[in-house]
Amino acid sequence: MRKPLAIAALTVAAALTITGCSATEEPSDGKVALEFWHGYTEADGKVLDGLIDDFNASQSEIEITSVTKPWGTLLDTALPALTAGEGPQLIALPPENIPTYASKGALLPLDDWYDDPESGASALNEQAVATGLSDGERFGVPLSFTPLAMFYNKALFEAAGATVPTTWDEWVETATALTVDENGDGTPEQYGLALQDNATVGNGVWMSLLKSGGGDVVTEDGEVVVDSPENVETLEFWAAAVRDHHISPTGLTGVDGDELFKAGKAAMTFGGPWMASIATESNIDYGLAPLPEGPDGIKASALAVDISVTSQSTKAEQAAAEKFFTWFYQPENMVAWSLGSGWPPVTTDVDPADVAENPVVAALAEQSQYGVALLPGVIPQADILRELDTATQKAMAGGDPAELLKAAQAQMTSILG
Repeated sequence: MRKPLAIAALTVAAALTITGCSATEEPSDGKVALEFWHGYTEADGKVLDGLIDDFNASQSEIEITSVTKPWGTLLDTALPALTAGEGPQLIALPPENIPTYASKGALLPLDDWYDDPESGASALNEQAVATGLSDGERFGVPLSFTPLAMFYNKALFEAAGATVPTTWDEWVETATALTVDENGDGTPEQYGLALQDNATVGNGVWMSLLKSGGGDVVTEDGEVVVDSPENVETLEFWAAAVRDHHISPTGLTGVDGDELFKAGKAAMTFGGPWMASIATESNIDYGLAPLPEGPDGIKASALAVDISVTSQSTKAEQAAAEKFFTWFYQPENMVAWSLGSGWPPVTTDVDPADVAENPVVAALAEQSQYGVALLPGVIPQADILRELDTATQKAMAGGDPAELLKAAQAQMTSILG
């Protein structure tokens, strides 16, 4: 599930504005028929399809047919299909794609559903809802939303007599203690932390650190604020930790960080639910904790996927889709989705105790309070993140954070016009 968030940019060959035209014929039994495209190809997809079957069986008015496509295929084909009037009524999208689809008229706003007191929307995590924003309107409902967490190697911690850090200062102190350079050549055989500085996991490592440091990159109304004293201090803090204590190699991508951790060469890393599987498959006895607290608390960028209603939908089909949303967010269905998929609940009326049989889901559910949306409402997210990558990677390699952020501010402002 890192894949949809690592896709750099959406193929936008379909440049024409899309107009509503349903391609799905009404079934002979009079039910409203909806086609739902999603990219969950693993266990989470089977659980989602099973829940759709349960919804279909629960009533006699709506029939949803799920179509599973790999995320890359889905994102390559969805806009052209919608332009040709052959797309689905429902589509699962990584939130960085929602502003682009919405700006091209491919999605229908869902504000009326959100504003309906009977919809169940009031129970949704507010930051999860923010992932579906575009130009002040809500075009998606959250399906997956989980904040980045800290995974740590219990065996390495025990060998060093280390405890789990809860603040940035403790994080660096612990990472320093867990960094081992046995031959003194300046290249540790074991790093305390896999601090990814570009193409990070879910593109969220530096969004998490900058926001926890009191800064931001682009506000919801499109103002670029990356060049701030808070962000300079954050980059200086982490650059010094890497430079002075060698707690992490430089030039790490998100995939590189995973590889270091699974090889037992990094004591701590950033991750989401998949890291539990990676660690288990690699025989790593792991622990899971919130990101340590920065100067402005804990703000962990969330990996997310939303469901949107496309402009293929008639009013009746949109109403049917909204009935499915209300059903899906019932506590018992949220519990089934979370336990089966590994993603924590997106509603606040499901307690971590309700999913306690899966310790990873329960731990991530407890951390949902720290989750923040990644650049909500920003259309050219890939371009903005590219500029952020340039600044963070060069800063970790020894560049001047103040000058790098000044350059990033100018570039991002130009990108956003």
